[in-house]
Amino acid sequence: MGGLTPLILFRTRDPGTVNDLLLQQPAGFTFDQSRLREADAVVFHIPEWTYWRPTFQDTPKFPGQLWIAYSMESKVNYKELADQEFMRHFDLRMTYEQDADIWTPYLPSHSTWLSIKRSSIPKKTESHPTALFRSDPIDRSGRNAFAAALMRYTMVDSYGKFLKNRSVAEPDVGSSTKLTVIGRYHFYLALENSIAPDYVTEKIFDALLAGTVPIYRGAPNFREFVPEGSFIDATTFNGPKSLAEYLHHLVENPTDYAAYFAWRHKPLLPSLLEKTARIELEPFIRLQRIVTKALKERRRQHYEIPHYPFGLFAAIKARLRPIKARVRKLRWH
Repeated sequence: MGGLTPLILFRTRDPGTVNDLLLQQPAGFTFDQSRLREADAVVFHIPEWTYWRPTFQDTPKFPGQLWIAYSMESKVNYKELADQEFMRHFDLRMTYEQDADIWTPYLPSHSTWLSIKRSSIPKKTESHPTALFRSDPIDRSGRNAFAAALMRYTMVDSYGKFLKNRSVAEPDVGSSTKLTVIGRYHFYLALENSIAPDYVTEKIFDALLAGTVPIYRGAPNFREFVPEGSFIDATTFNGPKSLAEYLHHLVENPTDYAAYFAWRHKPLLPSLLEKTARIELEPFIRLQRIVTKALKERRRQHYEIPHYPFGLFAAIKARLRPIKARVRKLRWH
């Protein structure tokens, strides 16, 4: 370990998958794969295993080096996260799950919640009550069928690639444009792509940030992550028709609809405050501190011989893969 700051390497073929999260992080992180031997810790972005498994199987692990499994994606979508045999190769887990060593939820910070409470509720100017932004093709929750069924009983303006019937009129500058559009609707369909405990993504938080009411379908324990009374739980209705009837009732009864914003005038629940306190520091700063503490307890010698956690055969196969690809290319020419 050099100095007081550990060197943390991202073992990735696509720095863009994590680069945004590192824009304002301290020194000590690198994407330079040639520094693998000297790295004090190596972070593997687990979703990449689905596509580039052979690329990473030849990774040697040096004595004293920490390996971190990182993912904000559902373990339903990426089976490696639920595979105990696979996960035993890692020293630390950095995921959306609350029992992770470094917890990385989509949950907004305490200051963001206070900002939401202070903000005004946008006027609901759209003629249809509900909006949907949906382009991600992954669907292991039945959300496609649910959204299509709901649209048979109530009008939903669907942006994005899925069931598209509406386009953003204003210049699209990303997240801020999306939130502006959502805020003009009474409701926003916040449908997760898979159902798993703790997997509560930005969808429900986007609605609350935008100043509208989320219709949520996803994690069974999602209520732990949002203010009480701020959402509509789609699973409590006897099907899409029953839900649509309730939405129409709320639009026609402003007082009942306004009740979904009463949470803004109350203190946040202690359980939610406890969660925001856990994420006060950015996740990669928390990772850096954990690695620093671990390395103080064991001194690394960079000359020591590494081993191959995924097996020597897998490592050799991975090393031969690009050679075979070049040979095939030469044959074609």
